[in-house]
Amino acid sequence: MTENKTKKLALSILFDAIGMLSYIFPPFTEIIDIAWAPLAGWLMTKMYKGKVGKAAGFFTLIEEGFPGLDFIPTFTLMWIYTYVVKKEKVKGDVIEVDPS
Repeated sequence: MTENKTKKLALSILFDAIGMLSYIFPPFTEIIDIAWAPLAGWLMTKMYKGKVGKAAGFFTLIEEGFPGLDFIPTFTLMWIYTYVVKKEKVKGDVIEVDPS
């Protein structure tokens, strides 16, 4: 596993954990969700480029913004989609898609 993939996985797990913090602090659930939802959507578009990243960013914004959906690990699921399902290979700053 390359360093970039490992770093993205670690960040994905961290960002999903931050999104779940509202379950730990119930009195502040709405405040945390309102603050985190747009930031999470933006972070997703920065981690994953192109149309897929934009779609994932929008989904993340909705998922984090609606109460009760914070349990969905959208960042980790996007990592799995990118590196396991689509099997993208990273070479430096260039992402290559495995045609198989």
